[in-house]
Amino acid sequence: MRDVDDLVQQSYLQVWKRQGKRPIASVKAFLFKVARHLALNTLRHDCVSPFVLVPDFTVSSVIEDRPGTAEQVCSHKEAMILFAAIDALPGRCREVYILRKLKGLSQKEVARELGISEQTVEVQIVRANHRCEAFLRTHGVVRP
Repeated sequence: MRDVDDLVQQSYLQVWKRQGKRPIASVKAFLFKVARHLALNTLRHDCVSPFVLVPDFTVSSVIEDRPGTAEQVCSHKEAMILFAAIDALPGRCREVYILRKLKGLSQKEVARELGISEQTVEVQIVRANHRCEAFLRTHGVVRP
């Protein structure tokens, strides 16, 4: 099965893509619906391709190091606040940030796609980072 973080990121990316086309009435409900569908698709794929690599048991740990429910809820809340911070960015700044940070395009690719200079992309990313950090700080996610 793919990494859970990949499914979460893919879910949020689909929410952002859909929000760009037309407003979503309930972002939370839509996000959970998207995540559910992605998880089911992953499980279906795993059923079709049931090959699982057997790990080397000599190096496996007995202690489970996955986050608990409370940590997952906190991470989810923090992610929602981060997306609110991104949503609060000015239009061009948000567009650059999404292409660069969420879609993973290079600085050069973002510049080419938006018809702006690489320097402008860099400046917009720095501004977005500062604004998002301030937003997160005011919402108690990042401590000074």
